[in-house]
Amino acid sequence: MQTARRYLAREIYRSTSVVLIALLGLFTFFTLVDELDTVNARFPLSALFYLQGLSLPTRLYDLLPIGLLIGAILALSGLAQRNELVILRVSGVSGLGLLRMLWTVSIPIILGALILSEFLTPLAEIKSSEVNLLMRGRVEGGRLASGYWFKEPTPNGGTRLINVGKLLASGNVENLSIYEFPDGLTLSVMTQAKSGKFVKGKLEMQEVVETHLDANIKNVLADAKVTGTPAATVKHLPLQTVDTSLSSERLVARILTPERMSLVALHDYIDYLNRNQLQADRQIVAVWRKMAYPFTLLVMLTIAAPISFMQTRRGGVGAKVFLGILLGTGFFMINQLALNVSLLFNWPPVVTALLPNIGAMTLALTAVFLMENRNAIAQRNGGFFFSKKSPI
Repeated sequence: MQTARRYLAREIYRSTSVVLIALLGLFTFFTLVDELDTVNARFPLSALFYLQGLSLPTRLYDLLPIGLLIGAILALSGLAQRNELVILRVSGVSGLGLLRMLWTVSIPIILGALILSEFLTPLAEIKSSEVNLLMRGRVEGGRLASGYWFKEPTPNGGTRLINVGKLLASGNVENLSIYEFPDGLTLSVMTQAKSGKFVKGKLEMQEVVETHLDANIKNVLADAKVTGTPAATVKHLPLQTVDTSLSSERLVARILTPERMSLVALHDYIDYLNRNQLQADRQIVAVWRKMAYPFTLLVMLTIAAPISFMQTRRGGVGAKVFLGILLGTGFFMINQLALNVSLLFNWPPVVTALLPNIGAMTLALTAVFLMENRNAIAQRNGGFFFSKKSPI
């Protein structure tokens, strides 16, 4: 049985590798063609090729489920056409036994996916963001026209809003603006700095302009009368340090898509959002989806399993393989669509991550059971569902 498992694994790995290489090449080519318009003196063609190389781990992670599905279907249909699956069945391997072999084959693929998810993809995305900042002066992800906004509590129980106008590839920031509200509603201090950097829980700012507003400025402006005390006091400081819960890592988390972050970084960023009473639904859903990703790979192999029960001598293999690919692709698209639907209707994250997988797994297992026991079912119902002439 170990020899059969190795042979099955080799066939699936080979087919999946070929499919993934083809898909990666196809998607990379189309992206390159689409991005050619951005090439200029500041952003040469070599930089575009470098960025596309950095995007390969992310693209591989996204395409792995559908590549595994297509590769497994092609491998199993090839074995069925050569009657090698018949030999396995005759030697005593049941349908569930073959399914267990497929799940065992998926273990190295799952481990590789975890390495991609937790190490290679986050590093590649961070490096890609740095190159975009250096070459293009911009980066995608969570940026408004005014820059990046953060919220955190102050030591005296108030609220602080931090606006970062520009992120640098080194992790430093430029065009900083900090607004402090002691009671959460009234602005008391506005600080502007040309540049800054995060060092061990502190924000060190250079070339600072600090504006202190009088506590009664609201009444002064309402009365429109001149008072003896200034409404605002402006200070120019070469250097100022502020305690903050922000860090360069959390700045990077702000610009990265949650699915591209590692679980450790996601948990840290969710903790930061919760402590500052900010919405973390998107990040929580991303955690559950990353945890459900190995289960998605198992679902893809389970969808491919019924192909192994096809009786190829009666024809229709190509149509059934196409149907299997179509069903698996549809499941993968629904799984991706569930993210946006869940955010729209505020579904629980665990439902968003697991419901499509559980539904597809249930249908796939039902198909395996029906095809495994089709003869008994046909005898029981008089051939209503499965007849001897059935191509299934």
